[in-house]
Amino acid sequence: MATDQVVIRGTLKPDGSLELDCPPNLPAGPVEVVLRSLSSSVQSDEDWWQYLQRARAELEAKGGPFRTAEDIDTERQDFR
Repeated sequence: MATDQVVIRGTLKPDGSLELDCPPNLPAGPVEVVLRSLSSSVQSDEDWWQYLQRARAELEAKGGPFRTAEDIDTERQDFR
């Protein structure tokens, strides 16, 4: 069973209905809808540096693995 897939942007209205930016090019029938909020990335006033700082802080808060200065120096020595 083959499945066709399209990605269409739209707007979720306060009443829960969707307004699509364009009609989907799919045959009529059952579909599955996945919603992903774009508000933070589309309407952001932060510049690239603020974005990097925020992303780093979020990763640190989640315990993301970061290399230490010692790790980097060791890798540099290995390259030499």
